[in-house]
Amino acid sequence: MNLSSDGAAARRVGLGVAYYPEYQRHDRLAVDLDLMVAAGITTIRVGESVWSTWEPVDGEFDLEWLLPALDEAHARGMSVILGTPTYAAPPWLQVAHPEIAADRATGEPIPWGARQEMDFTHPQFRRRAERVIRAILGRYARHPAVVGFQVDNEPGIEILHNDGVFVKFVAHLERTYGDVDALNREWGLTYWSHRLLHWTELWRPDGNSFPQYDLAWRTFQADLVADFIAWQTRIVDEYRSEDQFVTTCFQYPRAALDDQRTAEPLTVTAGNPYYGMQDRLDMRDRRPSPHYWTTSGVPSLFRQGDRMFSSKQARYLVTETNAQAIGDSATNYPPYPGQLAQAAFALISRGAELIEYWQWNTLPYGAETYWGGVLPHSLEPGRVYREIAGIGESLDAIGGLLDGYEPDADVAVLWSIPSKHALQFQPPFRLPDGDPGDPYERIVDAFYDGAFAARAQARILHVGQAHDLGAVELARRFPVLIAAGLYIASDEDIALLDTYVAAGGHLVLGPRTAYADSEARARHQVAPPGLAGAAGVTYDEFSNLDAPVPVTGEALSLPEGATAELWIDGLTPMDAQVLATYDHPRFSDFAAVTRADRGAGAVTTVGCVPSRQLAAAVVRSAWGEARGALLVDPPEAVTASSGTLPDGRRVWFVFNWGWNPATVALARPVADPIACVAYAAGDHLDLAAWASLVLVAEADHPETPTPGH
Repeated sequence: MNLSSDGAAARRVGLGVAYYPEYQRHDRLAVDLDLMVAAGITTIRVGESVWSTWEPVDGEFDLEWLLPALDEAHARGMSVILGTPTYAAPPWLQVAHPEIAADRATGEPIPWGARQEMDFTHPQFRRRAERVIRAILGRYARHPAVVGFQVDNEPGIEILHNDGVFVKFVAHLERTYGDVDALNREWGLTYWSHRLLHWTELWRPDGNSFPQYDLAWRTFQADLVADFIAWQTRIVDEYRSEDQFVTTCFQYPRAALDDQRTAEPLTVTAGNPYYGMQDRLDMRDRRPSPHYWTTSGVPSLFRQGDRMFSSKQARYLVTETNAQAIGDSATNYPPYPGQLAQAAFALISRGAELIEYWQWNTLPYGAETYWGGVLPHSLEPGRVYREIAGIGESLDAIGGLLDGYEPDADVAVLWSIPSKHALQFQPPFRLPDGDPGDPYERIVDAFYDGAFAARAQARILHVGQAHDLGAVELARRFPVLIAAGLYIASDEDIALLDTYVAAGGHLVLGPRTAYADSEARARHQVAPPGLAGAAGVTYDEFSNLDAPVPVTGEALSLPEGATAELWIDGLTPMDAQVLATYDHPRFSDFAAVTRADRGAGAVTTVGCVPSRQLAAAVVRSAWGEARGALLVDPPEAVTASSGTLPDGRRVWFVFNWGWNPATVALARPVADPIACVAYAAGDHLDLAAWASLVLVAEADHPETPTPGH
């Protein structure tokens, strides 16, 4: 992928902003671009939000307004990502064709006045969307500043209930199952007298109570989104050159998004990782996020980076992220000094090739009046601008060092979109008040957070990607594989996990894994279904928890705070070693954590949603201590993330997530490419509050084990 407007290979990680000169109340194009260049900003994203500016009247286009921005950016050596404006329909289209409004429930169209309110499958919308896309690309696709294209914006926000969509869904079911008798059998529609005689009798999703129906409906919705993005990508492919990329920007919690499926036709993944700032980036903070589309906590920031990498198992672009306060007018938490650099380098350490902020300046009007940009409402450069300029200066100093960089991975974490959908429909537990998260992510994040606390770096793998590797290669590349919350599991998925263990891998099983088949039917098998033999443990009952239950176990050296949360499986060992138990008058009858060695492989089974302390002990037991670590006994707030370069050198990113300065010793010699300082093994690093450092070590000797290799 190329982010250079002159056609040369990218020399450094890009720094960018979403820039909308059409939003400005005054002509300040030259001033803005000069300020960007002075801050080391290399890339701007333009054009994706203003269909009514591109096409003010049906069939009448105004395409020249963007030319000055492209020309002036090119004159300064800046790169431009050009967007298609299909996520915000113009008023004239809404008035002429009110039937394109998306129905959030059957017969209940979304009122106009925001964005993404349309049924993007509707022929009237598609015809006009294609027309405006072709007009824009025909004018600007070959402009020398344009290095790539973003189609649409954050797709998958709505579940469409329109009549036409439902008709397509029924046709999809008929193609999939063949006849209603097969559907009756596979979905169990004898229950509550739901057997169908004809396809016309299928009820609307609004009142549906069948998890089988819901899973098919949600999967179909995600397929519609993927097909929509693929449709736009095919149009862009007719205009772009081979060295121009095409992407869309993912907001990963979107209800109708399957990121792996949607990313398939794209040349590069892009995402919008928004995160809680201020004390939510303190390593000790445990508060939930105030919004479903943001994360809270340091591990979750890294998990966002790993999720973006997971879409194509490749480096990615950050097309939007925090500059100042984000959200509504009552969510004003701008970053503490140093946090912008921390977040940028955290995402770079997990594979980001571009860090782009939304947006250049804070708007004086509209829904996002208090969503802070790089410049405040005054349009005068302030502290945030200066800090982002500092990031640009650091990236300039690093130069092309990170070309070919690949994040390290010590453990793999399986990710399952069907399981996410199924556990949203039938939640196994209730999240605490004020927590907007979903149960699937709550389970997976518990294990991811534990890996982070154990100082193991994670690679998130979609289940299909694990199949692509195969069990033997999966075990070779990832000696520890975490399968938690994998509720929807086919027979082939279960066989992959079983074969992974036989190939020498260490499988960590978490709650709900393999409990249901690919139709969301609970399996008629001893739990954990298909894996009880390998795990050496069974369970036939489970319980919710209204309060955490302490977990004890000398084999895991459990610290204070090791608890079971939200859920307990009643694990009964067969031929597995009990590593931990519950301190509870009833649940002490069950094992909390077990381990079964199987030849060169092993299975550790965790019968609860673990606290961070418990999950860290489990991961540490399965993985061992960090090999080739950079820091000697760092405090909890100091973390290091790493990756390798094509020549074998390792790049380390060191962070201090808190107010307390820290001093840490180095286990190996490294050099700081920004400060041009070399350190010997045994030297100490002094880390200020909210500090971040980039360090480079020489290639490891062959006999030295290294993370992920």
